[in-house]
Amino acid sequence: MDIPLLLSTISVLSLTTLSGLLVFLIICLISTGVLLKPGKKRAAPEAGSSLPIIGHLHLLGGLKPTHIVLGDMVSKYGPIFTIKIGVRRALVISNWELVKECFTTNDIAFANRPRTLSMDLLSYERSMFVLGPYDAYWRQVRKIAMLELLSKHRLEMFKGTQESELRILMRELYKLWEQKRNGSNKVFVELKRWFASMTINVILKTLVRKSIGYETSEEAEHKQGSHQKLKLTMMEFVEMLGKFVMSDALPYLRWFDIGSHGKKMKRIAQELDIFANEWLKEHKPSAATGVNGEVDFMGLMLNRLQDSRLGRNPDTVIKATCLGLVLAGSDTTSAALTWALSLLLNHPSALKKAREEVDMYSGRERQVEEGDLKNMVYLQAVIKETLRLYPPGPLSIPHESVEDCTLGGYHIPAGTRLMVNIWKVHRDPRVWSNPHDFEPERFLTTHKHVDVRGQSFEYIPFGSGRRMCPGSSFALQVLQLALAKLLQSFDIATPSGEPVDMTENIGLTNPKATPLHVLIEPRLPYHLYG
Repeated sequence: MDIPLLLSTISVLSLTTLSGLLVFLIICLISTGVLLKPGKKRAAPEAGSSLPIIGHLHLLGGLKPTHIVLGDMVSKYGPIFTIKIGVRRALVISNWELVKECFTTNDIAFANRPRTLSMDLLSYERSMFVLGPYDAYWRQVRKIAMLELLSKHRLEMFKGTQESELRILMRELYKLWEQKRNGSNKVFVELKRWFASMTINVILKTLVRKSIGYETSEEAEHKQGSHQKLKLTMMEFVEMLGKFVMSDALPYLRWFDIGSHGKKMKRIAQELDIFANEWLKEHKPSAATGVNGEVDFMGLMLNRLQDSRLGRNPDTVIKATCLGLVLAGSDTTSAALTWALSLLLNHPSALKKAREEVDMYSGRERQVEEGDLKNMVYLQAVIKETLRLYPPGPLSIPHESVEDCTLGGYHIPAGTRLMVNIWKVHRDPRVWSNPHDFEPERFLTTHKHVDVRGQSFEYIPFGSGRRMCPGSSFALQVLQLALAKLLQSFDIATPSGEPVDMTENIGLTNPKATPLHVLIEPRLPYHLYG
């Protein structure tokens, strides 16, 4: 055998093998992201347990609310991570530093809303500015809403509507007590549905001078009258807006309408449009002077949009805006009021302190008025602490990045959905001592100067940035006045003194899972309920 030839052949084969192995290793490193191209930005870490096609959907589809599931993941993956919702990638953030960076430095980058089935079908093709994309139309309609409804001047103008409606609520509860009282003078009431009717009425009267009234029994509430149909359809709207639809994660399934969600959404949209058309028809002949001499928001919009150039049908804009404001404000406010009273009932010393403060500044010879509220600092602290523990939107309505940006040192590509876990931000032990406990006093001491309107990023019950809830002042006004009137007007206790079940339900607005059954007894002279 020719030894030199053999050695030469082995050397060539070894070199070829080594080169092949080297190429294979480089390919593997590139494909796994270990070997990065020069200048390539770091991607945010992805949560584990992702499955093919569905991503992390199997983790989010259980009985536990999504904000709690995502909050539990923070201990493993940190305050910023991504999840896959089918083919969509979502970024989840859960601390105040990231919230600040998101809604200051990157506020415009995250100003958009993603397209979903519910936003397409329930919002007049995204004409509701609360749900619509960030564009010129959104800016113009939001400006109109702020000037004509939610400005300080307009809130002052509509203040009487709130007080009037809350007086009606106290009167109706008193009438129910008169009808059903027994030897103990206490009457059994389920307050969640009363709060729902009240908040709808307050907003409807402000916007279109309408009311759905009050029903004194659960059976009557489900009868097919037009008022109750409106209430039930609005409740369905909120439910469907917060419902997960498979086609939002896997777009090619939209054609199949799995679960008939699309069909139900179209029916809800059509039913709400019938009501909105009736309101518009009533308002058009008297837009300048108002209905029965009273100008409301719909009348103001009719006057404002006569010469507008929004690129959409003015009637559609008015209907979408009015319905959007009713739907956005009613469910969130009633849920917050339910949580506030539930927390007070479970903390008798706080309930006693809040009631004594109300009595101190309003007495028991007249009903409490809006002007009294500025003195009720403990009541304000109760509301703030309620919104900390049970924010109306525990997960922010999803944002979507319109451009590449950097957040927390990570590269976030355009088209990424953003989910802010407000519930988790509000329970950060680095910021809040005893974060899971109800302690209103913290807002009179350590957190006395925390801003409630999005400027203190550790506390954002109404969101932050340019897409934050525009109705925060309106909501706080209604919450404080409603709770003050209720505490002044009635002694309230749970049956047999048992604690209120504080289980959270799955839903967009953090609803309480169970009814709020209480016993009420009037504590004011009877003539004050008239």
